[in-house]
Amino acid sequence: MSVLLQISDPHFGTEQPPVVEALLRLARELQPAIVVVSGDITQRARRAQFDAAKDFVAKLPTKAVVVIPGNHDIPLFNVIARLFYPYAGFARVFGDEFEPEWQSDEFLVLGVNTTRPARHKDGEVSVEQIQRVSQRLAVATADQLRIVVTHQPVHVLRGSEIHNRLHGYKAAIDAWVEAGADIVMGGHIHLPYIAPLHEHYEELSRRCWVVQAGTSVSRRVRARHPNSVNVIERVAANLCRIERWDFTAERGEFSRVRVEELNLERSR
Repeated sequence: MSVLLQISDPHFGTEQPPVVEALLRLARELQPAIVVVSGDITQRARRAQFDAAKDFVAKLPTKAVVVIPGNHDIPLFNVIARLFYPYAGFARVFGDEFEPEWQSDEFLVLGVNTTRPARHKDGEVSVEQIQRVSQRLAVATADQLRIVVTHQPVHVLRGSEIHNRLHGYKAAIDAWVEAGADIVMGGHIHLPYIAPLHEHYEELSRRCWVVQAGTSVSRRVRARHPNSVNVIERVAANLCRIERWDFTAERGEFSRVRVEELNLERSR
């Protein structure tokens, strides 16, 4: 079975070299079919930071990398750049496809650009984006694990994080779950967790989970939440396994700290 490696919020410019090297070692061990980088690639969208990110991605042992921008990948202090060419730095390194998609026999991954230069750090999803993703989900194959990637979360666990929730999240959840999404993956708040959307929104007709990742290599970790990444594996027709790997400074490596199996229970 092939695996997907989720890396989020590396914030190059604040990266920790030992953590970067440990993550590359983990990637070489896992040999993922695809790596998903769910935004905030850089700390301040500077050229050197994008170059560091480019060098890191080039070292990953896979040709399949889906990268979406985060709010930190838009210039903050350079007002002219923010207004007139906010994604120039991202496009120079990763190309001008800000909503990439990738598929294999086992996975369908759909990126959504939820950043908005006018919103500073808040994220938003438009009606057009919701419809586009829904249409793509609706024609996925029965064997594909269907994953939508946003930067800002569609669901949070803490009341203190509600302000970080994606604008338009409810319409997106309703439409994407109905269309067949199994997982909505994100980052932004540097808190790793898995939550069953179908238990928080009883009107949903099928199962779907939100899967959030912590910061992968940045020193900007949250209290009690070290650097971490997620590993997703499709283990059966209606079952996938999600592992959380945390960096341990004492050992100088990422270690598996949590395993959760998701029963998809879907007919197509």
